[in-house]
Amino acid sequence: MSIDRAGLSAQLAHTLSETALAGLASPRRGKVRDVYRLDAERLLLVATDRVSAFDRVLTTIPFKGEILTGLSHAWFERTRDIARNHLLERPDPAALVVRSLSPVPVEVVVRGFLAGSIARDYAAGKRELYGLRLPDGIAPGERLDPPLVTPTTKEEVGTHDRPVSETEVVARGLVPAGTWAEIREKALALFEAGQAWARAHGLELVDTKYEFGLDRAGSVWLIDEVHTPDSSRYWRQTPQGPQALDKEFLRQWLLSRGWKGDGPPPEIPDSTRVDLAQRYAELFETLEGRPPPLAVGASRDRLEQNLRRAGLIA
Repeated sequence: MSIDRAGLSAQLAHTLSETALAGLASPRRGKVRDVYRLDAERLLLVATDRVSAFDRVLTTIPFKGEILTGLSHAWFERTRDIARNHLLERPDPAALVVRSLSPVPVEVVVRGFLAGSIARDYAAGKRELYGLRLPDGIAPGERLDPPLVTPTTKEEVGTHDRPVSETEVVARGLVPAGTWAEIREKALALFEAGQAWARAHGLELVDTKYEFGLDRAGSVWLIDEVHTPDSSRYWRQTPQGPQALDKEFLRQWLLSRGWKGDGPPPEIPDSTRVDLAQRYAELFETLEGRPPPLAVGASRDRLEQNLRRAGLIA
């Protein structure tokens, strides 16, 4: 990697928890991104270092914003032949200027393995999930062929996203039937491309989340982030079993302490924050074939200087 554990630890003092940019109205804050409106046609997405689990923002992770933005930028460019996307430019390692679109109120989760929340539900005896009937006898971590499309609603920060079936998505009027069919097709094609790329680099893309938006004509665009360790599960096979190079490491750390999103979360030590940052950086290097370009320093100062240089803030 371009930065070692000592460097990741040093960056703990500089993690970006939130932004307030001169000359721009207060942003809409998601779990990770601060979203600023630049004008009627463009938004500025700043990926902070905030990390969430079980729909709760918990702490910050060194260099998280840069790594997520770098991977999303690469995947937006890599998948333009599959789905048009909202990317316009990248003025800073942690920021994208994007086309302003109307977000579809559904997150599209595609699952290629029995893992994560669906594996926990399955182990608890549930077989009717997301409007699907799963057969008995699926082992934890087993490949799902074909992959499953399991939508969830998009709720406010701090509120659990709710599983829905594809039938419910259309019946409730969340997405018109024809639009949903197009979104479903694009999501599966993106997942196929992501799995093929991951396997070529010695990894498995286990599952992932996609978000889409609509323009005034109703055309479908890919938005938000693509195939990052926040939105996706990646496994590297080891003699001890699959190693998670994604946020599942933090989820399992929390679950081992009995926390599933309700009540006060346990305090996350710096060593765990650095452990997760190492996995994110390793994932970037494995997928992109080069170390992530990271340098210890004041993220906020760099961001503001780059945005000022690009003429986006005063």
